[in-house]
Amino acid sequence: MFTWVNKEQGGRNKEGDMFQTVIEGLQSLYTKKLLPLEETYLFHDFHSPALEEADFQSKPMVLLVGQYSTGKTTFIRYLLEQDFPGMRIGPEPTTDGFIAVMYNENEGIVPGNALVVDPKKPFRKLNAFGNAFLNRFICSQMPNQVLQSISIIDTPGILSGEKQRISRGYDFSEVLRWFGERVDRIILLFDAHKLDISDEFSEAIKAFRGQDDKIRVVLNKADQVDTQQMMRVYGALMWSLGKVINTPEVVRVYLGSFWAKPLQNAENRRLFEAETQDLFRDIQSLPRNAALRKLNDLVKRARLAKVHAYIISYLKKDMPSLFGKEKKKEELIANLPEIYEILQREHHISPGDFPKVTKMQEQLLHYDFSKFPSLKVKLIESVDRMLSTKISSLMNMIREEESKQPLQVVMGGAFEDSSDGPFGHGYGEGISAGADTEDWIVSRDKHRYDEIFYTLMPINGKVTGINAKKELMNSRLPNTVLGKIWKLADCDKDGMLDDEEFALAQHLIKVKLEGFELPTELPNHLVPPSHRKNPTADILYNHQDD
Repeated sequence: MFTWVNKEQGGRNKEGDMFQTVIEGLQSLYTKKLLPLEETYLFHDFHSPALEEADFQSKPMVLLVGQYSTGKTTFIRYLLEQDFPGMRIGPEPTTDGFIAVMYNENEGIVPGNALVVDPKKPFRKLNAFGNAFLNRFICSQMPNQVLQSISIIDTPGILSGEKQRISRGYDFSEVLRWFGERVDRIILLFDAHKLDISDEFSEAIKAFRGQDDKIRVVLNKADQVDTQQMMRVYGALMWSLGKVINTPEVVRVYLGSFWAKPLQNAENRRLFEAETQDLFRDIQSLPRNAALRKLNDLVKRARLAKVHAYIISYLKKDMPSLFGKEKKKEELIANLPEIYEILQREHHISPGDFPKVTKMQEQLLHYDFSKFPSLKVKLIESVDRMLSTKISSLMNMIREEESKQPLQVVMGGAFEDSSDGPFGHGYGEGISAGADTEDWIVSRDKHRYDEIFYTLMPINGKVTGINAKKELMNSRLPNTVLGKIWKLADCDKDGMLDDEEFALAQHLIKVKLEGFELPTELPNHLVPPSHRKNPTADILYNHQDD
């Protein structure tokens, strides 16, 4: 059993709590420490609904967002490698609602109104968005191995042009913000031919403010343009994103064609494969990092709840007891930016922890400030203790759990490991080339390398390091890379290279110049025949010389 201890009262924390898992500890901390502060200062009315047990116990979720016909639904179909209930694919806006694709032994669809009353699903608080939203929200359930580890949320295609002025009947941006706070990964999909960011798409991206660490960008259908066009498309996409995602860091963009059909333009196939593997690794890591993500989100929520409590109590403190309440309320709302600055200095709060001023001003219009609660120091101190000591204890538990549990990754579907076969990423390329052939692959070009070797004046069949250095530096590779190549090629570690070792060095240079990475140790299939320990293998590799 994992125990969370604070070295008080015989190995228990002050409240005598003992937790078996990190998730259980987070849930208990939220209920006992943070929830009382949120309820006292109306946090749920201003910012985010209260968290429930399902929010802590749910699987990692991936949210897909993009304009219509960018391939969101096809992307899910590509990951699952099978159709899911309620799936519709077409060039027009086919997905007109939110679809939560989740695991269940029985395949079927659960409508939104039934979904929000299920205590086992983390969607109960979506009830606040009303029937207009719930009628366009379903849960697609199916037995699929991928869904045993993660859940995927498909969203309506974001409209552009005149279409975006048509009301959806619910606050689309607020729904996205609700999901953004609870999911583990937000994937923004773009089409290589649809890089414009409409007003609604811009508002959708802004709804993810504060969730920048969760956002990944996928440039889909990249095989429909050639290399030169793709460079221009990539630059245009980064320029467009720079206007709506206000972060100094460049957002990670994955290029590829995420569907199971032939590439229309195969000249960038290797790049697409590498990008796909990077994206898959990112998604596969979600189950392993789920507890850490929930802990991180709880800390962010606690910081915002503290700031909200300071704001509400300050407004209460400045209200007159009898006359002039409305006038004072208008004055306080207008001076909210100055109040933010006062609270920053008084409580040493970072400006980034404060909610957006304009939105807060709009919400405050509907409240009577005189009914706000005054500052309750004990509630603030309880949350401070949670952040300073108990969260760090849970961090230690996360490491403990990771060391004792098997590695959790997404399996099945498109994530099925194909690295053992000939279609695994990088198979037969770079340093792996020649691994499944009988001859020593370096021997294919050895006659050319031998011509260079004998111009370097070998002594007793070997060239010195000084003479070899002059030739190897013609590759213009950095000294650090050439030093690594030398260590790999000098099999007998005598500081000199014979003809086979020299040919191996030239082969490794060729591999590096073609854009592949060098290994830390020389693979068996690249060891020169004369340096192998197995004489039978030497005969096998040298039969062509005989």
